[in-house]
Amino acid sequence: MDTLPFIDLKSQREAIREDLEPRLKKVLGSAAFIQGPEVRELEEELARFVGVSECVSCANGTDALVLPLMAWGVGPGDAVFVPAFTFIATAEVASLRGASPVFVDVDPATFNIDAADLDRKIAAVEAGGKLKPRLAVTVDLFGLPADYPAVKAVCDRRGMAVLEDAAQGFGGSRDGARAGNFGLAAATSFFPAKPLGCYGDGGAVFTSDAELAAVLRSLRGHGAGADRYEHVRIGVNSRLDTLQAAVLLSKLKAFPGELAARDRAASRYSELIGDLCETPKVPLGCLSSWAQYVVKLPAGADRDAVIARMRDKGVPTMVYYPRPLHLQPAYLPLGGRAGDCPVSERLCGEVLALPMHPYLDEATQERVVRTLRESLA
Repeated sequence: MDTLPFIDLKSQREAIREDLEPRLKKVLGSAAFIQGPEVRELEEELARFVGVSECVSCANGTDALVLPLMAWGVGPGDAVFVPAFTFIATAEVASLRGASPVFVDVDPATFNIDAADLDRKIAAVEAGGKLKPRLAVTVDLFGLPADYPAVKAVCDRRGMAVLEDAAQGFGGSRDGARAGNFGLAAATSFFPAKPLGCYGDGGAVFTSDAELAAVLRSLRGHGAGADRYEHVRIGVNSRLDTLQAAVLLSKLKAFPGELAARDRAASRYSELIGDLCETPKVPLGCLSSWAQYVVKLPAGADRDAVIARMRDKGVPTMVYYPRPLHLQPAYLPLGGRAGDCPVSERLCGEVLALPMHPYLDEATQERVVRTLRESLA
């Protein structure tokens, strides 16, 4: 029995081949492999797509998160509030700067950071008197933009910044504003599996603060000043290569159509399994980019057995995420305990991601759902 792709990058490649190959040949012919003209063209197109004035590309999504922290001088003694239910990179960047991540629980329906728990965790840090609450890093998890009105209200009261982690939500929107448009800055990743991904690693920071963008451009290039051999600050080496920019330019042309196809696929899934599992919730006024389609399995289901049965029938699944960040071994020295983020802890035992990409046809989705039903029986 053939195994379905979890994310079908091969079909996507064939769909964009006619536009992509001339772009790649142009870069190969020019030999401008670093900071070629396609990089600036891509930055302009991405900024226009998101609706901000500045886009600063970089080497990967983790750098896209850490560069704003560097620009803002986040470091030891600062508390950076992050959701407990997400990938480690969101918290890791605070640790890399010597700051202290503080883990916040998530909303049980949307899986995004819970503004009420954020408020409680900030108050607790303030009462402790050891750390300064500095900023919140939100995550547009699985494609859905976080509840920014609620999060910003909490942060604005305390003079805290919001950094949007839009790596999964790029292409999604809330109240007409696209992901990447929220917070003082936003970061995205172009890892191949992301809604807009390249053929390697890449990332970008979005902002409408021109001064911040200038500092970010300096930081990504070893802290360069007027020229590449004047260094006005300590920076890093984090540049998006030109071949990846060419790939992303082709993918960006196809992206609106892919977003619509993802939304149709998500709707089909929800219709087919709404009686079987708890399906994703998209609040009024929001659009998800459906980076993943994640369900909650019924109470009492043996998830490991379901995964094994589906795998045996050629249907791959994934668990995002099997362990909350505050209980990761690397963060146990911070004193996190079971019960600190109960919703996140519960979700880690319930969720299951099904194959999701813009090239899912109805027959394939019916096979996925049929296999899920059989595996739960």
